[in-house]
Amino acid sequence: MLIGRSPVRISFAGGGTDLPAYYEQFGGAVLSTAINKYFYTILGKRSDGRVQVISSDLRIFETWQDIASMELEGSGLEIPLAVLKDVSSDISVNLFLASEIPPGTGLGSSASVCVGILKTLTTYLDQPISQHDLADRAFHITRDKLGRHVGRQDEYACAFGGLNFITFERDGSTRVEPIKIERGLMQDLQNNLMLFFTGSSRHSGTILEEQEESTRAHKGTAVEALHEVRELAQRMRVVLEAGDLSAFGSLLDEAWQAKKRVSAKISNSQIDHLYELARRRGAAGGKITGAGGGGFLLLYCEPGCQGVVRSALMAEGVQEMAFAFESQGAQVIVNDPFIDSDERAGSRWTFVPV
Repeated sequence: MLIGRSPVRISFAGGGTDLPAYYEQFGGAVLSTAINKYFYTILGKRSDGRVQVISSDLRIFETWQDIASMELEGSGLEIPLAVLKDVSSDISVNLFLASEIPPGTGLGSSASVCVGILKTLTTYLDQPISQHDLADRAFHITRDKLGRHVGRQDEYACAFGGLNFITFERDGSTRVEPIKIERGLMQDLQNNLMLFFTGSSRHSGTILEEQEESTRAHKGTAVEALHEVRELAQRMRVVLEAGDLSAFGSLLDEAWQAKKRVSAKISNSQIDHLYELARRRGAAGGKITGAGGGGFLLLYCEPGCQGVVRSALMAEGVQEMAFAFESQGAQVIVNDPFIDSDERAGSRWTFVPV
């Protein structure tokens, strides 16, 4: 039996510049961190030639040959089936899928699903894969095989973990640079961040599709706004590495104001109301995570103001989610051949002298 785990992420600035329509013209950059909310893949051996995929509310029970020829769209389990088709191996397993985060909340959960399943299956098949190749392969499964309008940042954040500055070159190559700051400063940054669920989820595909169209056509203010959020991601990196958290909070607000100019669908009256309420109570900056339109509201708020911000948002019916930074990225956390007598599992062991 194998159990894989992949984190979701918070993007601070640069979202949208990781879409091919933008980075293929200008190059993109994102500042983000993985957090300790996970998607889990539990793989167990079967002996009847079947592949069973079970999520919280959906189930597929087919042979590998059936899955290989299956149309993905409308199955409800497009991502796991697309990964199974991509690994292209006649296996007989159970895949149980579980997530701590619902879809459509702006934390990159879809990418975490794809990265996590791919990591678990390649481990099971004894096909070692680097973090970079894991992220790139998961991106191409989602973008090219499923035809979804997604950027590159989420897969890299999930695969690598940690607080990173991620650069997207015009040729599609991607560079992940960990932000190197002292442990105490990293803890202070984490302590100054708050996440609140706005009570609405959304599918980002429509927003990102329209954004790509306007970017390619240079319509409206999208391109200029994306130039600004890319620059702000770089500036936020600089102030973080200089240890200036106060400046980071202010830049987070600037980045949010710029991001809203990319598309009218990124914010709405409820989000604007909650954000301004938090700002009046002492939050220095913030943003909606992900493509926008709903999901989680991220706030930068010094500890002395967090109580009044929390009370004000709770009075609006908004729930806070506690979290911490995550540095491990996608990994297999259990690899045990004894649970289901599977000769494929537990193929690599590390012995520690006693």
